[in-house]
Amino acid sequence: MLSGGKIKTKIGRVVSDSMEKSVVIKVEYLVSHPLYKKRIKKSSKFMAHDEKNVCNLGDKVKIAETRPLSKRKRWRVVEIIEKSK
Repeated sequence: MLSGGKIKTKIGRVVSDSMEKSVVIKVEYLVSHPLYKKRIKKSSKFMAHDEKNVCNLGDKVKIAETRPLSKRKRWRVVEIIEKSK
């Protein structure tokens, strides 16, 4: 657990599961245009640690912030919310 506050969590979809014990999660969010106020969909990708290799392409998962596990992995998969069809 990180000291000094709550653990950050995000919900997103698995876009890559080709690595061992790692998945890439795409998190989408809405931002408001500063001038025109139209809502724009943006996204970010996060590499997450999947200890048991249970995540598949298209799964909706919840990830939580953790200590650095490798060069790009700072998140871990907490739970699978929805399995892909």
